[in-house]
Formats: sequence, C-alpha cells, structure tokens
Amino acid sequence: MKKIAVIVAGGSGQRMGVPTPKQFLEVNGKPLLWHTITAFFQAFEDIELVIVLPETHLESGKSIATRFTSKNIHFTIGGATRFHSVQKGLQYLDTSNSILFVHDGVRCLLTPDLIKRCCHQALEKGSAIPAVAATDSIRIATDNEESIVADRNKVRIIQTPQTFKSELLIPAFQQDYNESFTDEATVVEAFGEKIFLIYGEYNNLKITRPIDLLIAEKIMEERELARKDPNFTF
Repeated sequence: MKKIAVIVAGGSGQRMGVPTPKQFLEVNGKPLLWHTITAFFQAFEDIELVIVLPETHLESGKSIATRFTSKNIHFTIGGATRFHSVQKGLQYLDTSNSILFVHDGVRCLLTPDLIKRCCHQALEKGSAIPAVAATDSIRIATDNEESIVADRNKVRIIQTPQTFKSELLIPAFQQDYNESFTDEATVVEAFGEKIFLIYGEYNNLKITRPIDLLIAEKIMEERELARKDPNFTF
C-alpha cells in the first residue's frame, strides 16, 4: 500500500515575533521543515510527500527539497484554512489505496518510530491519531466567566501525524467546510467514522514560540549524544 504524507507548513511566524515563517527557522543548523521531512524518509524510504506552503514561500520550500535527491517531494499552495490546505494537498496526487499522514510542518521533533506506529495502526483500525495525556490541571471556561474543573485523566492532547486509510480521509474531505473542523480527526468524525487514538510523544512539540526553539535545540542535542553513546541517558 502506498504511503503519502501531506505536510502542512503555512505558518506565518507571527507568534514568534520574526518576519521569517517558523517552518524556515533553523534548529541545529537546519530549517524546521528539513527536520520534519527527514523523519518521514527515515521511517519509509518510499514515502511520497506533498508539502503545502503559502505561495510567497513556495521557492523557499523547494530550495530545502533540493537536499533530498531522488526523493518524491511535491509542493502545492495552501488555502484559506487548514481544512482547505489539507484538501489541496490530498488532491495533488493519486491517493487511492494509500495510508495518508497529515502532519504539521513545524512538529520537527517527531520520530520515525511514531510515524511507523501510526501507519501500522491505521492499517489495522483505519486511523491513528497521536495523543498524550494532560499533565496539568484542566478547567473549562463557561459563558458566564466562570469555569469548571475537568478530569485530566480523561483529557488527551492531540498531535500529528494524523494517519488514515485513504478510503476514510478522502471522502471526508469532500464535505463542505465547517468551523468545527480543527484537525483531520474532526473532519473524519463529522463524516461518521470512528477515530482511534494512539500514544504520541511528549517531545513531539509544535514549535510556536521562541522558547520552543530552545527546547527543540536541547532535545536534538540529547538525541545526538544518545546516538553516539548508547549508555547516555537524558
């Protein structure tokens, strides 16, 4: 079965406070997007990637892709919302009879192991949505400026790559857009399909603020030490 990843990389860098979109900021000497692409090719050499970018930064993305010779990397321009950007990515290739990953381009710390586990579960159950348990206390805001406590043992923080069999994801993205579509799981669920979670990775951070870059740099340094020294622990 084919494997295709749609990497959504349409961020503007506004919360970073820098003019450069965050997917092009560097960690450990390489752009975030480079690290993300590398993880997918380390998981599956034959995977195809569709990278969704703003039109104004399409050439920057293509420049990064030149470092991956003989790999199947394609580009398309994003839409007005995440839903429309993913929709465009899914329409770019023949996605029939495939396992489809949809991933945030700035989650550059995902591991090949997570990608493989998502693939295996999607083959078995139809979907695999990475999630981790909440570690903080959780309260839900109400309309009257009050709040109610939530049972954090039942709360899961959702990550990507959200992974599906193509026969589930493709028809779901033929629906009309709804503001409740915050990720691919909500789209598929609205289409009447069940969603199955899989244990994610706490280090699978979405790089959003300057402190996230520092954390990512430290995690990558520790991974490199662990690679060189099997006895290193962190």
